[in-house]
Amino acid sequence: MSDDVLRTLREARPGELDPDVRVEEGVRAAELARAMATPRNAAGAERTAPRRRLVRPAWGIGLVGAAAAAALVVAALPSGGGGGAAGPRSQAGGEPEQPGDARTVLLAAAEKLDGQTEGTGAYWHIATRSYSFYRVGNPAYTVVTADKDDGWTPGKPGGRSYGRQQSLGAKPATPADEKAWRRAGSPSEFEVKVSVTPGGGRYKSMKLRTAPGRQTVSSMPLVDGDKVFWLGRNVTMKDLRDLPADPKRLKATLMRWYGGHDTEAESVPMSADAWLYRVGGNVVTSLPVSPKVRAAAFRMLAGLKSVEGIGKVRDAAGRTGDAIAMDEKTPRGVLRHRLVIDRANGNALADENVLLKPSGGESAPAGSLLNSTTVITMEWTNTVPR
Repeated sequence: MSDDVLRTLREARPGELDPDVRVEEGVRAAELARAMATPRNAAGAERTAPRRRLVRPAWGIGLVGAAAAAALVVAALPSGGGGGAAGPRSQAGGEPEQPGDARTVLLAAAEKLDGQTEGTGAYWHIATRSYSFYRVGNPAYTVVTADKDDGWTPGKPGGRSYGRQQSLGAKPATPADEKAWRRAGSPSEFEVKVSVTPGGGRYKSMKLRTAPGRQTVSSMPLVDGDKVFWLGRNVTMKDLRDLPADPKRLKATLMRWYGGHDTEAESVPMSADAWLYRVGGNVVTSLPVSPKVRAAAFRMLAGLKSVEGIGKVRDAAGRTGDAIAMDEKTPRGVLRHRLVIDRANGNALADENVLLKPSGGESAPAGSLLNSTTVITMEWTNTVPR
């Protein structure tokens, strides 16, 4: 994201919501940027941010839950254009090829993980690439922003976490969008507006740029000396390493953390199935757990009645996988929270949000991919950035 975007987000954040821990500026900027494109529910609380939205390093907004991010949402209100993203046939991640069976997909992925061994190392390294889609210009066309994010989390208490982030810039989402962009004079900047109050009402402009941003590297001690990730609450590496490899026991363990509300916003009700889907999805896409625990999470998800299979799709990085999903009603319409899985090896490829059925005031067409976090690497390593 551009410096203008990060400056807007920093200015919008209430000072009283900052945690006591001192967070390096680069880390906080990256965390705020993750909150930026979060769809909202009727209560105005954040739901499904495009980047590691539930599981993230225990710094910045992760320590204070969703309250800090609740006032931040990208409004699709660029000059001359409406909101949303391109339709399913004009960008990666559109219509599935054919319906699928969620249970079959999930159990097949679990079986592949059963035979895998866990790596070793001093740090848990996860690399992601995140994509967000916006309508800009008049006549409107779609641009996509991409960001790469690497994180290294120490396996033992008392260590330091490392992060490396970079905006890869914005570009037209499809060949058709590129033609429209060229007709518009090939602008190098795109203006959109950010809502800085819950539910809208007050906006600040921000700019997306085609040029890549500067790569930043940051480091900080673990919060409280041992908190490593946000999983509805701040958790330690021991909490994660102690998760059971049996799906029934895993579900029972996770449900001890369930309080009847959203994983981050206590004011937002959430059903147990929806909560387990969010948390279980993060276990398989982000967390430093063994292959057997990841397999147990897939089997747990297979037992949720509201999870459906939707066939093969391409994620925002262009990779093909089998998708499962859970739908949610929001002011924008029905959102589909989609998990893309490579059942040939048991890897989760991407966590995505699709606008399944737009509301009456929503300009994005049905099937629009709104955002995507693609998993590039999950591994134990002894190497960190310096």
